[in-house]
Amino acid sequence: MNHRIHEILAFIFSTSGWVLVSSTLPTDYWKVSSLDGTVITTATYWSNLWKTCVTDSTGVSNCKDFPSMLALDGYIQACRGLMISAVCLGFFGSIFALVGMKCTKIGGSDKSKARIACSAGVFFILSGLCSLSACSIYAQRITSEFFDPMFVAQKYELGAALFIGWAGSVLCVVGGVMFCFSIASNFSKRYASPISSHLLKHLQFTTSIRVLPYIPTGLPHNTVSPPGCKTLTKMYMCDK
Repeated sequence: MNHRIHEILAFIFSTSGWVLVSSTLPTDYWKVSSLDGTVITTATYWSNLWKTCVTDSTGVSNCKDFPSMLALDGYIQACRGLMISAVCLGFFGSIFALVGMKCTKIGGSDKSKARIACSAGVFFILSGLCSLSACSIYAQRITSEFFDPMFVAQKYELGAALFIGWAGSVLCVVGGVMFCFSIASNFSKRYASPISSHLLKHLQFTTSIRVLPYIPTGLPHNTVSPPGCKTLTKMYMCDK
């Protein structure tokens, strides 16, 4: 029962993280224009991995998609690839987790299900690392431009999407590690029980034997062995 609860918690953590990571892709506010040192704000600039937008003081927004993928900055292309990889890895991890969990009826034997669950954990860990790297690269670019005194263009601050991505990455990694530990606990229980039963039988056998010395003096040739004992060459072996 404890093992199943452990797997259910791992599935909740990892899938919740994957949903959060997936929600960051269409989120608008990856970076927002900084208001530091601005007295009057006439417009707010914000952008994500796919477009850049501006919102004026009346609340009207105008967006423009990035015209060319090859003309984009390298860090945006890297973040796109890492986030898409994170979503795909999390999807396969969810499928493997559903098959490998003990509370489901598919996947074969317990040994096979434990291996599938461990594979799901690896997928979730890779998904979390990919999304964590993408958000960190994007945030590093924003902070480096913000604190650069020679950078005279529009400066930005961290948007809400980055914090959502970081939270989802941590949940994916935690859930994946819990899935990987499930195979270790399964195999420890699998190999510990036969050894324990063998030792218990051995101890029961050794404690159930009493050895009596053979006394040849005064015993005729056809002497009957004591009750519960077997006659040996030089001794009697008796049950307790």
